[in-house]
Amino acid sequence: MKTLKKNCTFCKIVDGSISARIISQNDKAVAFLDAFPLSLGHTLIIPKRHYSKIQEMNREFSSALFDLLRVVTPAVEEATGVKASTIAIHNGLEAGQEILHVHIHIIPRISGDGAGPVHSMFKNRPKISSEKLDSMLDRIKERVELS
Repeated sequence: MKTLKKNCTFCKIVDGSISARIISQNDKAVAFLDAFPLSLGHTLIIPKRHYSKIQEMNREFSSALFDLLRVVTPAVEEATGVKASTIAIHNGLEAGQEILHVHIHIIPRISGDGAGPVHSMFKNRPKISSEKLDSMLDRIKERVELS
């Protein structure tokens, strides 16, 4: 069973040794304002146990995490006066995850904020053939069926 890690910033928020601006929580997840916001109201939601990646989480913790996301997202949007937000998870170091504890970003967005869609993150997009896409589809589906 996973627990908290001593040197993890988010685990320290969970155990109270680092303070945070807590918005809401349930028994397995907590939502708080990001200390280094990309926009006013930028919120993080984390599980109260240390998991580095989404696939490590059990159903209980992932359900609690996404239940809190479902409740907090409209509250953040209404409080900040925006009509939309980007909801993001970086799943692993190579994907840009800076703190290796699962966390979901809720980033309030407005037109012209300069952030752009997720596709704008990738400057060198690969050219992939239909055959390669079909092969990848089969490989992924096979692994999903095995889980």
